[in-house]
Amino acid sequence: MKFSIITAVFNNSSFIEFCLRSVMSQTYPHIEHIIIDGGSTDGTLDIILRFTSSSSRIGAYDSLYADHPITDHLSRVPRLISEPDNGIYDALNKGIRMATGEIIGFLHADDLYADESVIEKVSEVMSQSNRESCYGDLIYVNKNNTEKIIRHWRSCPYQQGLFQKGWMPPHPTFFVKRRVYEKYGLFNTDFRIAADYELMLRFLGKHRISTFYIPEVLIKMRVGGASNRSIPNLIRKSSEDYRAIRMHGIGRFPTLFRKNLSKIPQFFKKQ
Repeated sequence: MKFSIITAVFNNSSFIEFCLRSVMSQTYPHIEHIIIDGGSTDGTLDIILRFTSSSSRIGAYDSLYADHPITDHLSRVPRLISEPDNGIYDALNKGIRMATGEIIGFLHADDLYADESVIEKVSEVMSQSNRESCYGDLIYVNKNNTEKIIRHWRSCPYQQGLFQKGWMPPHPTFFVKRRVYEKYGLFNTDFRIAADYELMLRFLGKHRISTFYIPEVLIKMRVGGASNRSIPNLIRKSSEDYRAIRMHGIGRFPTLFRKNLSKIPQFFKKQ
């Protein structure tokens, strides 16, 4: 079972190397790492290129990638596109279209896997349960000290009706079979901040794909995501969340209220 891990990045020279090394350190061998760079100008691209091969290019993208087989996790070489895009979800969609793995996951440029066996655990669950997707828990950590936990997003097994109560799984921990994207579509780029929420409503709530909860922390996310950087972004995020809820007929305004309220306990239950 092959995994495609997709990272979208733009001007993140401070943390992109940690992300790259986190993928390369995974004990599971069958991984392709696809990096979609938005045309960085701060040295990010130079860092990425240290991990890639300059032996070949992808068509009109003028992008470098490695086409040699994976022999072990230390020789894993990322595939790269570097060009302007129309936001993070447009970039992630490019990565999905490039993906050749059976399972697709995302690791944002600021983020890390919780340990070296995350993909191995996901592979075991997906193989044994024969589910179309799975997800786990996530911790928000200090930007400069990833051992300092700010918030613990502990999820739970999924059942119909949870979305109406304001629930959602942590999207960075959400692994999905590629055929699901082929059948039900990619990220809806009409949503600039909440396309991940809309996609999970569509996959799990509307089309009811099968899923499995792994009760472990899979991802460490540095604080400071796009949806939380400013009051206008928070307002836009809530507006887009509500539009997604109404689009799929999964809940009403109280759903949005509960969704935002559910975050509060995550700041106190950090262990």
